[in-house]
Order: sequence, then structure tokens, then C-alpha cells
Amino acid sequence: MRRRHLLGLAPAAALAACTVVQEPAPGAPGDDPAGTSPVPEAPTTAAPAPPAEPPSAAERLLAELSPRELAGQLVWVGIAAGTEIPPETLTDHHAGGLFLLQVWESPEQVDAVVTAARELARPELPPLIAVDQEGGQVRMLRGDAARSTPSAEELGEQGPDAVTAAYTDIGQDLAARGIQVALAPVADVVDPELGGDNGPVGALERGFGTDPAQVGDCVAAATEALAAQGVAATLKHFPGLGRVEENTDFSADGIEDEQTGPTDPFLASFRAGIEAGAALVMMSSAIYPRLEAEVPAMFSAAAIGDLLRGRLGFEGLVITDDVGTAEAVAAVPVPERATRLLDAGGDVVLTADPALTGELVDAIEAWAGRGAEQEQRVRESAGRVLALKERAGLLAD
Repeated sequence: MRRRHLLGLAPAAALAACTVVQEPAPGAPGDDPAGTSPVPEAPTTAAPAPPAEPPSAAERLLAELSPRELAGQLVWVGIAAGTEIPPETLTDHHAGGLFLLQVWESPEQVDAVVTAARELARPELPPLIAVDQEGGQVRMLRGDAARSTPSAEELGEQGPDAVTAAYTDIGQDLAARGIQVALAPVADVVDPELGGDNGPVGALERGFGTDPAQVGDCVAAATEALAAQGVAATLKHFPGLGRVEENTDFSADGIEDEQTGPTDPFLASFRAGIEAGAALVMMSSAIYPRLEAEVPAMFSAAAIGDLLRGRLGFEGLVITDDVGTAEAVAAVPVPERATRLLDAGGDVVLTADPALTGELVDAIEAWAGRGAEQEQRVRESAGRVLALKERAGLLAD
């Protein structure tokens, strides 16, 4: 499914064209006494242009935001269970989204954070709320806050109908808590030769399987089930973590995939999720030499611009995996974790460390001030965030 996005929202000047019709010079007196000369045709008038479509709520808001507010939309901040939102996250830094970390078992605790987010943010600019809710071992909402659902590995063995049932429950639970974005499903295809030795996916039973077509069917089912409950799906971790050994959250070694390239069959599951209407894609922190040597996918124009947006045609929101505490990007200066994503064509950075919020927003705001090209990139990405908020019903008409 292709989605319309807000790339340039300044109104264009209307141009009116005028046609001058030159009358023929009158003939000499006495010419054509019977009046048989042809009568000049009347000037033709161009058909009126159709009325312009009125701007959407997201477009109107985008035109009003300050540079700081635009930059803030591109930083989403993790809130650990049992903690409160640092007020400056929303009052000063205008974070575009929050995501829940660790295990939340009390629905009242979740509701309190969602309510606080609305109260702290500018009323016209509420944050999106997201959570990792894949099923199995990766469920941030548990206890009374959400129902238990099987792991992706179990669901993949049972087939798409089981995926639909589980992700319908997940979507209902998230919607009931005021959460608009599921950081799921995992679209990675696990290399059958690695299996459980694939640290980030196979070892945790997070993948639907080892066959790209079968995984694609499950990813599409999960995406559509979430959408039916009004929750946006996030495909992760593009272009795939199924062939690496180590988890990028905990290691900067063993995270290089020598096989995945532009025409790799393992990309089929991501294509299936995109065609099913996934609103977000999360980039991997691993390195793919066949795409761009020595560059993590989240910072790679080849991975984002050429492959994801170009070859696969994805027009939605491109986000990072965690850039706050993940070992895979620990050597990258904090400001560059945001600006390198934008330079590669991505949209939003996620930080599990709220203390980095101001530094990331500062970096984006400063980067946008470098020139028209950077300013337009930030505006384009902020437009995608606002469009998602509008679809989620967060923006007033």
C-alpha cells in the first residue's frame, strides 16, 4: 500500500496565463461591400482549474511548528517501567513519541503515563505512544495490562490464522491503553543454519520462521490485524537480522551480514509487510557490506534510500532501533546518531536513554539550520510523523 506524504507544504504561487488575440487590420474602404469576410473568432478561455484540496490537519500544523518543534518530532524517548516522563522531554524538547520499556503489569500505571504525556505536551502536538509487544518473551505489557500471546516462532508454526488471532489481541490491548504504535512484527527471516545461534531473533523465538514466503504471510497477517484495531505496525529490523550471530543491543562484534544484498530473497517478508500497509519500518544497527561497507543500515543511504524507499517503494516512517544505550552505535557521537539517519533518508531516532533527548534534538535543529536541503529533510520527516499522528486520531481538524 502506498501512502501520501507531506514533502513540500508551502503553497505554490498560482500562475495565470493570458492570451492576446490580435484583430486583423481593416481592409481598404470599399473592400468586401457585401460583408462576406470571415468574422474573427472570439478569444478562447481556458477551463478553470479544479479547486485545490484543502490542507490536512497535519499539513496545517507542519506549517506552524517552530524549528525546535520540528526537530523534536524526530526523537522518540523510552520511558522505563516505574519511572515518570522527564517533563522537559515534552515541554522543552517536544519529543514526537514515547515508547514503553521494561515490563508494565498495571494498566493504571500505563494509563498514568499516557495521561501525563498528553498533559505535558502542547495540546495541538501530542506524542505518539509505542511499545514492543511481539508476543512470547518480548512483551513490555504483561499482567493485567495485556493478554499473553505466543511467540512469533510458535505462531509461525501454526500459520497466518493464528498470527491474525494473536495480533488482534495485541492490537486491542494496545488500543485500550491509548497506544498507537506497535514496535512489531519482526519481519526478519532466520537463517536455518544458525537457528538458535542467531542471537537477536532465533535465540529469543522472535521470528516467524526460516522461509521468506511463509514469514511474509505471517508478517502481512500481523500488520493487517493491528491495522484493523487502529494500531500502526512496525516492520523490523530492515534489511534483516536473521543472519547475524550477536544482538546489536549488547555487542558491536558479530553483527555483520555478508549475504544480504539488494535482490536477496530474505527481503520478501519486508515486501509483504509493506504491501499489507505497514506504517513504519525499523532499521537494523547491523552492517551489510553488500549494501554499504562498514556502515550500519540505519545510517546507510544504500539501505534506506536505494533499497527500502527505492526498490521496495516504502513511503512511510523510517525509524532506528535504539541509539541511546545500544552497544552497536556506542562509538558514534550522540549528535551524529540523529543527523546520519536523516542524511541517509530516515526519519526518527529512538533513544532508550531519556537523558540524551535534548542533545539529539539540538543536533537535528542545528543540522536543519545548515541549509535549505537539510531544512527540507527535517520538514519532510516531521511531516511523516504528523501524518501518522493524524491517521491515529491525535490531531484536531
